[in-house]
Amino acid sequence: MKKFIAAAAAAFITCSAMSVTAFAEENSADIFVSVIDAESKVAVAQEAVTVTDIDSDGKLTVNDALVITHDKFFEGGSEAGYKTVETQYGDSIDKLWGVENGGSYGYYINNNIAMGLTDELKSGDYLNAFIYPDPNGWATTFYSWFDKNNTEANEGDEIEVTLKRASFDENYQLVPVAVEGAAVTVNGEATDVKTDAEGKAKIKLDKAGRNVISAGSIEGMTLISPVLIADVKAAETTTTTTEAATTTTTTTTTATTTASTSTAKSTAAAGTASPKTGDTGAAVSLVLLGTGVFAAFSLRKKHEN
Repeated sequence: MKKFIAAAAAAFITCSAMSVTAFAEENSADIFVSVIDAESKVAVAQEAVTVTDIDSDGKLTVNDALVITHDKFFEGGSEAGYKTVETQYGDSIDKLWGVENGGSYGYYINNNIAMGLTDELKSGDYLNAFIYPDPNGWATTFYSWFDKNNTEANEGDEIEVTLKRASFDENYQLVPVAVEGAAVTVNGEATDVKTDAEGKAKIKLDKAGRNVISAGSIEGMTLISPVLIADVKAAETTTTTTEAATTTTTTTTTATTTASTSTAKSTAAAGTASPKTGDTGAAVSLVLLGTGVFAAFSLRKKHEN
């Protein structure tokens, strides 16, 4: 009986954990959020945000996403940077990214205009919220976007993009219009690339990593800055190792110094040389001659006496 109760308890705990996990998955959505500030700068560039039901209305909405985005990326959180107000049309934004301008804000889901803060979101959606640079410039300010939200490339590659802006027909249906003459920016820095009559532009990506591609306004028209993320892979560095055959030729020259010791018979002939055979004969002759002279002298002396 005890074993049965223990098994039942374990099964209950397992089922409860699975239910909680399933509930959490059903009640959250992973989306990408961009925020364009009052100076048309990209304050948040397609950052990943997990949306949960913050306002407890039973749905995952634009309002939930904006609260969480401010809490995650705005200094001071949503309390300092985001506020809504009840109007005759429902909840409306009263402060976005720390700016209060009387309600001049906008937000699009997947580059389509949203109808209100209660619009629902699902995983994979792109939410772009923005502040109108001129609160009274509705007629000359247009939401814009590229033909792709993100792309991948290798360092040094050239990519082509197409820039469009929102316009509306007589039935208030969104009509995409190509934007000509908009200067493309990369990571907030201007380039010399501009869109052509079809809104197309070619951009060379020289920096590895995450690149934020956007575009500036054109004469007579203010564009809400578009956002495209290019993940650029660093170029592979080919290391050629040239093993220089360093031939150290060690020439060992064995200098064989042959000390030729010429044993010269030092017969020092200066003064001490032994007389030769011919010299001995001459000496004997000289002695005999002296003896004869002495005898002759003695004999003469005798006759005189």
